[in-house]
Amino acid sequence: MDLEHKTRGLGKSCALLIVIAGMERYAFKGVASNLVTYLTDVVKMSNSRAAKTVNTWAGFTSMLPLLSAPLADTYWDRFFTILASSSVYFVGLVGLTWTAFAGSRSATKNISTYFLYSSLCLVSIGLGVLNPSLQAFGADQLDLELNKDSELPSADQKDAKATLKTQFFQWWYFGVCAGSLMGVTVMAYIQDTFGWVHGFAIPGIAIFLSILLFLSGCGIYVYAPGTGLKMKTTSTPFEKILQFIKGRVVKRRNKYSLADEEDLDAMELELQERPLCRCDSTDTEDIETASTTTTELGDDERSKTVFSGLDNVKLVVHLLPIWTMLLMFAVIFQLPATFFTKQGMTMKRNIGSSFKIPPATLQSTITLSIILLMPLYDKILIPVTKRIKKNGNGISVMERMGVGMFLSIIAIVIAALVERKRLDISQKMKNVPDYDPETVPLSIFWLLPQYILLGISDIFTVVGMQEFFYSEVPVRMRTMGFALYTSVFGVGSFVSAALISIVEAYSSSTGERQNWFADDMSEARLDKYYWLLALTSTISFVVYIVLCKFFKSSSDQDNEEEKAPK
Repeated sequence: MDLEHKTRGLGKSCALLIVIAGMERYAFKGVASNLVTYLTDVVKMSNSRAAKTVNTWAGFTSMLPLLSAPLADTYWDRFFTILASSSVYFVGLVGLTWTAFAGSRSATKNISTYFLYSSLCLVSIGLGVLNPSLQAFGADQLDLELNKDSELPSADQKDAKATLKTQFFQWWYFGVCAGSLMGVTVMAYIQDTFGWVHGFAIPGIAIFLSILLFLSGCGIYVYAPGTGLKMKTTSTPFEKILQFIKGRVVKRRNKYSLADEEDLDAMELELQERPLCRCDSTDTEDIETASTTTTELGDDERSKTVFSGLDNVKLVVHLLPIWTMLLMFAVIFQLPATFFTKQGMTMKRNIGSSFKIPPATLQSTITLSIILLMPLYDKILIPVTKRIKKNGNGISVMERMGVGMFLSIIAIVIAALVERKRLDISQKMKNVPDYDPETVPLSIFWLLPQYILLGISDIFTVVGMQEFFYSEVPVRMRTMGFALYTSVFGVGSFVSAALISIVEAYSSSTGERQNWFADDMSEARLDKYYWLLALTSTISFVVYIVLCKFFKSSSDQDNEEEKAPK
């Protein structure tokens, strides 16, 4: 029987959580995709300040999982964490709706910046806690599905688990993209046509409904053992990292030794013999075995702390170079919601005599590309690469991310060329008597290629990143793994905001230089900014290729251990 017939599909709990993730993305994209328009047209911010605000807010939202994930792994129950964070998310959207309502009713049309930032902060806190917990809770459901294939032969079992794991992440991202598509298209139209009160209220209603849907699945969820509202008695990998660092600092200060030289040598041999972590069903077993082995080295607690702490510090350091090289992809990832949207606002958007395309709607082509091409990726590309490479996985996770990074560079190059064309037409039109400074006679559909290429790059890089960080961390550190994935986009947002500040300061430092981000889009030089991003992304991509030559994943380490003579 073929492996495809042996492999089970995703269960009801996984499917339900994928739907909830899609609803969450609908609400978030409904707010984030057009927020730059709200800040420039309603709050009256400059283009550069609005872009920095959106990027900083997105970065803060994506970085919060680094703080919430250790707490969720260590102290919090995932079910109640999802419930509580969704409620905070909902309150933030209610506050954002009230901000728009108060601004529309005010005689001066002024909006309280303090209340606006407070509402956005609540949305960030709710979303920053919700996202990694929801994905980790989904992974708990996936573990049950993986264990159902235990009756298969060992070789088929390994391939079946790899296939199901890839299927889970692909459909999770498919659900996220479906929600994003609805959020970008429907909400952008509502915001431009019916106003911002409706534009912020509807995402709040979507989150409220997702809370009810999540509660309806209580009877079918799988709850990981050892979770609860009380403090866990066992140390998590994240705690062990902190304990190890603390132990090394104290040791340096007091100049004492945790063990004699023979014990330290034995610990070093133990570290060399065992992989840092595994992401299959033997994870917990290996960690417990390793901890038991180190118990023989004298002081039990100190030895285990040193072993486990060093184990996990090495894990984080091991992933750091790859994580760093993905940042420029995340910087490009921010452009559709900021400068791409501002470009679209100055271009010809008419369809017929009355209807105008909302500029933020073009972001839907990214998610639409993913929705249409994901089945082809799953049904054609992966099977073809499996046959070519003659393995059970086809194209590797590292190769997927690399392909996506390369496509994102092509997208930004096309964006630079289109922007140059828009500026040339704008300059020529200034001599025409009926010149309209707000609209360039260039169709907004010229922006489609860059959006579509970014959508295709997402299929490779974002799905690959999720699976990469999932596979490289211990099971009990899984929420932290998802936080590492989201933190790429968080730090990337901050890098984007910093780049905008640096370029703005440089380009406007003298009267001779024109601000690249001028509010007058006919004078702005976004094309130069895009070329700068293309250059830095190319350097990052080349370094990534070099790193891939030397990077050893946890599965590679497992294979080396299996082949090693015993």
